[in-house]
Amino acid sequence: MQKILNIDWNIGIKSVANGSVDLVLTDPPYGIKYRSNKRGKKHKKMPNDDNLDWLDYWVKELKRVCKNNAHLYVFCSWHNVEVFKFFLDKEFRIKNILIWEKENHGTGDLKGDYAPKYEMIIFCSNGSKKLNGKRDCNILKSAKTKNNNHPTEKPVELISYLIEKSTTPGDLVLDTFGGSCSTAIASKQTNRNCIVFEIEADYCNNGRKNLASASPRLFGMDNYL
Repeated sequence: MQKILNIDWNIGIKSVANGSVDLVLTDPPYGIKYRSNKRGKKHKKMPNDDNLDWLDYWVKELKRVCKNNAHLYVFCSWHNVEVFKFFLDKEFRIKNILIWEKENHGTGDLKGDYAPKYEMIIFCSNGSKKLNGKRDCNILKSAKTKNNNHPTEKPVELISYLIEKSTTPGDLVLDTFGGSCSTAIASKQTNRNCIVFEIEADYCNNGRKNLASASPRLFGMDNYL
């Protein structure tokens, strides 16, 4: 069962039972006042992206709901990666920083800076759980989306890969910042249970539509990336 709940994470997470989550996979606000430069369809300004005051309580709540051997994947940018690491390291073991290499780069300072072509994913463990499958490298190549569903939409294929590396069918995945709800869709395709919190009603409604049309996939994680 995959649930997309239109609720702020700090309220919704109170209903998540202690020690019930096998995997946290989420794309939180980076604290950089992000605004999409996408031409054509315009998205709302990212809510709660002007500070990181919530990080300490968020990490403590993740610790409460995670199983002893849970894994965590937290998307992040270089701007505040050390801040995220500081708080995550209080409760979890930071194992690695994965690099999501996109097939095309973003915009920004076109003449005064290098073109951004990656995002970071902080990989943490709440114990000594092993990864599934072969040993892969920490650079994950996956085409970025067109951000039609959310200004920072993540590829379902990439999310599916991470889910299958760290869980088995029937496990529970938690996403506290749903956005385009790619985590819910990927969980359905990989036969995992999922709880997603998203504060914006429009993103929830669109995510539910996309979730309803998604089907389980017949191939494994080696076919994703």
